[in-house]
Amino acid sequence: MIQLQSNQSIKQHCHPATAPLILIPTMGALHAGHFSMITKAKKLAGEHGCVIVSIFVNPIQFDRSQDLDSYPRSLEQDLAHCERLGVDYVFTPSSEEFYEEDRSIDVSESALSSLLCGATRAGHFNGVCTVITKLFNLIQPTAAIFGEKDYQQLAIIRRLVRDLSYQIEIIGQPTVRETSGLALSSRNQKLSEDDLPLAPAIREGLLLAKDLYNNGERSSDRILSKFRLHLDKAAPSSNIDYLECVDAENLLKIKDVDRPAVIATAVFFGQVRLIDNIIL
Repeated sequence: MIQLQSNQSIKQHCHPATAPLILIPTMGALHAGHFSMITKAKKLAGEHGCVIVSIFVNPIQFDRSQDLDSYPRSLEQDLAHCERLGVDYVFTPSSEEFYEEDRSIDVSESALSSLLCGATRAGHFNGVCTVITKLFNLIQPTAAIFGEKDYQQLAIIRRLVRDLSYQIEIIGQPTVRETSGLALSSRNQKLSEDDLPLAPAIREGLLLAKDLYNNGERSSDRILSKFRLHLDKAAPSSNIDYLECVDAENLLKIKDVDRPAVIATAVFFGQVRLIDNIIL
């Protein structure tokens, strides 16, 4: 495994080729969800392809400085995981090297980012689109893998690739969960001892809402009410940041579930914000 720490080192090592080059963009604090993406990437790359993992806590996608400062960082452990799983390259740039001091250009998305996380996190998806565009330009992968836990981010990256004419396949990786059903996230380790056993109520509520849909209910209001009622009972200390039923493709709110749809939610436990979703 080779660790690359600068934009120039990427240009020297990673370049377009006929063999697959699979990128997994991360912000570190790697867990089993990331491991599943690496395993998939190794299979897709095959014997002659390459897998590159980027580890970069992207400062411009954080809307709260305290979130950036407290984001878990475990680079030495992350590098050991990548070595163990057979990653070919790990890109670990510093913020100062990755972004010019006087940078003045961002990449923005104006439709899919207006709801859900984008409604309450100003500038977040501009930061995501900018960092992903730079990674795509520097690394020039043939494919990139993103987790389905952040459904909105995945949809926006697919739109970015479509609208900017990148010849890159975007692959969604199903959410990996703890035995309790809680979606794996680096933020889980920040949950208090009191909140940790309550957080699986998010997944439980989503499953109850989907059961209601599977039994014939099509009103999004009634489906979402099922989730709220469960969360109020199972985790009364939690606070819903957003809860929406949206079109699976364009992420617009829908009143009647008469097409492929997604229930997406973000829930606060104290200062820890957890996201999850379920497809109808």
